[in-house]
Amino acid sequence: MITSVAKSKLFRVAVLSLGMAQLGACNMIDRMVNVGGEPKMSQIVNPVQERKYRPVVLPMPRERHAVHEPNSLWRPGARAFFKDQRAAKIGDILTVNITIEDEATLDNETSRTRDNAEDSDLTKLLGYESSLSKVLPTAITPSSLVSLGTKSKSAGTGSIARSESVKLVVAAIVTQILPNGNMVISGTQEVRVNFEKRVLTITGVVRPEDISAANIVKHTQIAEARIAYGGAGQLTDVQQPRYGQQIFDVVFPF
Repeated sequence: MITSVAKSKLFRVAVLSLGMAQLGACNMIDRMVNVGGEPKMSQIVNPVQERKYRPVVLPMPRERHAVHEPNSLWRPGARAFFKDQRAAKIGDILTVNITIEDEATLDNETSRTRDNAEDSDLTKLLGYESSLSKVLPTAITPSSLVSLGTKSKSAGTGSIARSESVKLVVAAIVTQILPNGNMVISGTQEVRVNFEKRVLTITGVVRPEDISAANIVKHTQIAEARIAYGGAGQLTDVQQPRYGQQIFDVVFPF
């Protein structure tokens, strides 16, 4: 008899399989339509109007009111005597330099050995110890009634070596000015070469002070940075397993 928990699990698996099949069918239809054609480029849109766009909310310092000094050549909040050419307002553009050189090496080795032994005897049991042979199918020895021994041994070794190198330059747009003056930026770059499209996206929070005089900021100076570099096209499609195999990997427990 199938319990309610098992029925619930089977129902979730069936729904997941159906959803994956529908996604696979949609993906197959899109690929069939684009057979022999180039990957379509995305339209230029306002990132603030995107359905998934959410304004960034971060802890802000206490607001300070500007004090105007008489006969002063400096205006409150000015960072330079002359006009600042760096990005400072919503809609301004700045350049982001992405240079990632990461290397990581990790080695783990674990070894464990355990040996347990238990012996129990029953030499006196109200005089009935000699009668146990009548109850049990074969004769027993009360002095060695129970004997238990266990042994276990496990050993594990793991090694991870990773090396990443990414060097890219992308232009981003200021989409939001936070109350403390920091700017939220968002940038997308698409390049299509020989039926293969490469997509680079970056979002994060930038301090105006970290933007150089050439209107350039490093990716290491972007807080809450989200950098994605991927692609779409014939080569990328060949490198991905078929949707049926992906469903099998998710559903099959072994």
